Amino acid sequence: MMAADRHLFDADGEAIAWPLQLAGDKGYRADWIDDYLLALGIAPVIPSKCNQDRSQRLTDFDADAYRERNIIERLIGWLKECRRICTRFEKTAKNFSGMIRMAFIERYLKVLR
Repeated sequence: MMAADRHLFDADGEAIAWPLQLAGDKGYRADWIDDYLLALGIAPVIPSKCNQDRSQRLTDFDADAYRERNIIERLIGWLKECRRICTRFEKTAKNFSGMIRMAFIERYLKVLR
Protein backbone atom coordinates (compact mmCIF):
# COMPACT_ATOMS: atom_id res chain seq x y z
CA MET A 1 0.00 0.00 0.00
CA MET A 2 1.31 3.42 -0.96
CA ALA A 3 1.57 6.11 1.70
CA ALA A 4 -1.21 8.17 0.08
CA ASP A 5 -3.58 5.17 0.20
CA ARG A 6 -3.34 4.56 3.94
CA HIS A 7 -6.06 7.14 4.64
CA LEU A 8 -8.54 5.21 2.47
CA PHE A 9 -8.66 2.16 4.75
CA ASP A 10 -9.51 1.62 8.40
CA ALA A 11 -7.40 -0.31 10.93
CA ASP A 12 -8.82 -3.65 9.68
CA GLY A 13 -7.87 -2.92 6.07
CA GLU A 14 -11.47 -2.29 4.97
CA ALA A 15 -12.18 0.59 2.61
CA ILE A 16 -13.62 3.63 4.40
CA ALA A 17 -15.46 4.90 1.32
CA TRP A 18 -16.09 3.04 -1.92
CA PRO A 19 -18.04 4.28 -4.93
CA LEU A 20 -21.27 2.52 -5.84
CA GLN A 21 -21.31 3.95 -9.36
CA LEU A 22 -18.78 5.51 -11.71
CA ALA A 23 -19.93 7.84 -14.49
CA GLY A 24 -18.06 8.60 -17.67
CA ASP A 25 -18.75 9.82 -21.18
CA LYS A 26 -18.94 7.69 -24.32
CA GLY A 27 -15.18 7.77 -24.72
CA TYR A 28 -14.91 5.36 -21.77
CA ARG A 29 -17.42 2.91 -23.24
CA ALA A 30 -15.66 -0.45 -23.54
CA ASP A 31 -16.54 -3.95 -22.41
CA TRP A 32 -13.29 -4.36 -20.49
CA ILE A 33 -14.03 -1.21 -18.48
CA ASP A 34 -17.50 -2.57 -17.59
CA ASP A 35 -15.96 -5.91 -16.59
CA TYR A 36 -13.29 -4.23 -14.46
CA LEU A 37 -15.76 -1.96 -12.63
CA LEU A 38 -18.25 -4.78 -12.03
CA ALA A 39 -15.46 -6.95 -10.60
CA LEU A 40 -14.76 -4.13 -8.11
CA GLY A 41 -18.45 -3.91 -7.22
CA ILE A 42 -18.93 -0.57 -8.98
CA ALA A 43 -21.81 -0.05 -11.41
CA PRO A 44 -20.66 1.68 -14.62
CA VAL A 45 -22.79 4.66 -15.68
CA ILE A 46 -21.44 5.12 -19.20
CA PRO A 47 -23.74 5.63 -22.20
CA SER A 48 -23.41 3.36 -25.22
CA LYS A 49 -22.04 4.65 -28.48
CA CYS A 50 -24.52 5.01 -31.34
CA ASN A 51 -22.93 2.11 -33.26
CA GLN A 52 -23.14 -0.36 -30.33
CA ASP A 53 -25.90 -2.80 -29.47
CA ARG A 54 -27.29 -1.61 -26.15
CA SER A 55 -28.85 -4.99 -25.37
CA GLN A 56 -25.39 -6.59 -25.14
CA ARG A 57 -24.41 -4.49 -22.11
CA LEU A 58 -23.85 -6.30 -18.82
CA THR A 59 -25.73 -3.58 -16.90
CA ASP A 60 -28.53 -1.20 -17.72
CA PHE A 61 -27.69 2.44 -18.28
CA ASP A 62 -28.86 4.68 -15.41
CA ALA A 63 -29.80 7.95 -17.13
CA ASP A 64 -30.76 9.70 -13.87
CA ALA A 65 -27.36 9.00 -12.32
CA TYR A 66 -25.65 10.14 -15.52
CA ARG A 67 -27.45 13.50 -15.35
CA GLU A 68 -26.00 14.08 -11.88
CA ARG A 69 -22.52 13.90 -13.42
CA ASN A 70 -23.18 17.46 -14.60
CA ILE A 71 -22.76 18.70 -11.02
CA ILE A 72 -19.17 17.45 -10.88
CA GLU A 73 -18.40 18.75 -14.38
CA ARG A 74 -19.55 22.24 -13.39
CA LEU A 75 -17.59 22.08 -10.12
CA ILE A 76 -14.36 21.21 -11.90
CA GLY A 77 -15.01 23.90 -14.51
CA TRP A 78 -15.51 26.44 -11.76
CA LEU A 79 -12.32 25.37 -9.97
CA LYS A 80 -10.40 25.82 -13.22
CA GLU A 81 -11.51 29.45 -13.21
CA CYS A 82 -9.81 29.98 -9.83
CA ARG A 83 -6.36 31.04 -11.03
CA ARG A 84 -4.51 30.23 -7.84
CA ILE A 85 -5.85 26.65 -7.86
CA CYS A 86 -5.61 26.09 -11.62
CA THR A 87 -1.94 27.10 -11.79
CA ARG A 88 -1.12 25.45 -8.44
CA PHE A 89 0.73 28.37 -6.85
CA GLU A 90 0.82 26.45 -3.59
CA LYS A 91 3.55 23.81 -3.61
CA THR A 92 2.62 21.78 -0.54
CA ALA A 93 -0.48 19.61 -0.42
CA LYS A 94 -1.56 21.18 2.87
CA ASN A 95 -1.49 24.73 1.50
CA PHE A 96 -3.13 23.64 -1.78
CA SER A 97 -5.94 21.95 0.16
CA GLY A 98 -6.38 25.13 2.18
CA MET A 99 -6.71 27.20 -0.99
CA ILE A 100 -9.37 24.85 -2.32
CA ARG A 101 -11.26 25.24 0.96
CA MET A 102 -10.96 29.01 0.73
CA ALA A 103 -12.31 28.91 -2.83
CA PHE A 104 -15.33 26.91 -1.65
CA ILE A 105 -15.91 29.34 1.23
CA GLU A 106 -15.76 32.26 -1.20
CA ARG A 107 -18.23 30.52 -3.52
CA TYR A 108 -20.57 29.74 -0.63
CA LEU A 109 -20.52 33.36 0.58
CA LYS A 110 -21.39 34.55 -2.94
CA VAL A 111 -24.37 32.18 -2.98
CA LEU A 112 -25.57 33.54 0.37
CA ARG A 113 -25.68 37.15 -0.90
